[in-house]
Amino acid sequence: MRMNIIDRRLNPKGKSLANRQRFLRRARQQILRAVREASGDRSITDIASGERVSIPSDGLREPAFRRSGEGGVRDYVVPGNKEYVEGDLIPRPQGEGGGGSGGSGDGEGEDDFRFLLSKDEFLDIFLDDLELPDLVKTNINRTESHSLARAGYSVSGSPANLNLVRTMRNSLSRRIALKRPRPDDIAELEAEIRRLEESGDDPERLSELRVDFDRMMARSKRIPYIDPLDVRYSRFEPVPKPVTQAVMFCLMDVSGSMTEHMKDLAKRFYMLLYLFLTRRYHHVEIVFIRHTHEAKEVDEDTFFYSTETGGTVVSTALTEMKRVVDERYPTSDWNIYAAQASDGDNTSSDNARAAEMLAGLILPLCQYFAYIEVGAEYKDWLGRETDLWRTYKSVARVAPNMAMRKVRVRSQIFPVFRDLFSKERVGNAGGGA
Repeated sequence: MRMNIIDRRLNPKGKSLANRQRFLRRARQQILRAVREASGDRSITDIASGERVSIPSDGLREPAFRRSGEGGVRDYVVPGNKEYVEGDLIPRPQGEGGGGSGGSGDGEGEDDFRFLLSKDEFLDIFLDDLELPDLVKTNINRTESHSLARAGYSVSGSPANLNLVRTMRNSLSRRIALKRPRPDDIAELEAEIRRLEESGDDPERLSELRVDFDRMMARSKRIPYIDPLDVRYSRFEPVPKPVTQAVMFCLMDVSGSMTEHMKDLAKRFYMLLYLFLTRRYHHVEIVFIRHTHEAKEVDEDTFFYSTETGGTVVSTALTEMKRVVDERYPTSDWNIYAAQASDGDNTSSDNARAAEMLAGLILPLCQYFAYIEVGAEYKDWLGRETDLWRTYKSVARVAPNMAMRKVRVRSQIFPVFRDLFSKERVGNAGGGA
């Protein structure tokens, strides 16, 4: 019986998803370059939305076989030719006539190819080559990753999991328990019967042996060599697989010297960092610490939207971070990271203490420490460095796990962020502008 199945369902919305993914892979470098150029002009509130990008159409053409213009035997019949003979050169058409992708007389050419990246596609491409440096410590307490481990045997399962050793062992045990005749015993009895038949001696003994042989063969048929009861399959169960755990400390200066422009730059950086961590890692906790002349751990809403202000004592933020680490994040189990944002102002008497705490207490705990100094564009006109920048710079010279960058305008946030967390940056941390 032959049956034809006709699918009359409407085409799904994402019917070209496979073709779209192939296109993104093929034009990956051009799309990545376009995404990075587009991201520099985006606001942080639009980072999680899609993006319309343009790439040169020349890079989208697929290779194709064409007939060569040279060689071979060609015969042409061209009707209506009254002007040219063989060997004449045909001039290039002028004006806007003609097709193709060549340039026109006024210098215009083929438009760039424009398409819309979805939110997930944009974020995947933008965050593709970013990672937390030196993520090495593991802990099995919290995990969503599992691996299969041997967990005994079962009487049912996939043929691929058939355990031959255990099956044959069960078969042997059953045959011994039920006293199934061994092949050697049967062969020995059969040889004895053959010998008596050939010699003709002791007919009574021959008759008894034949009865025993029939009984033995019948018993062998009733007790199979391998019974379905003997079959065993290897059983596997998922077990937790150790995964990497990390915590990111976000330290932000909210003192009176931080203008709204500076706070906006710091918040945009932390929003981008938060998006990066929550999208790329499952087990990265984020601790928010705000500080003026006092520091305290706060929740996400308070960190980004509170209007609290005051004086500036940077060491209080480092002290609060050390307290939280000691209470909740043992360094033997957790990868510890920190990102600090400040305008560079600090109480003069606190600079030495901040440098001492950073070098002696914080950096030894951290896999990576990033310092972002935010400010106005005019702040570097005289080439002066802030007190905190000079203080941290002296520490960063001998600390390979510390990096320092400056952000003055919104367009610098994305490049600085990529510089701090790109895979190529690992091992090259250190002070710098």
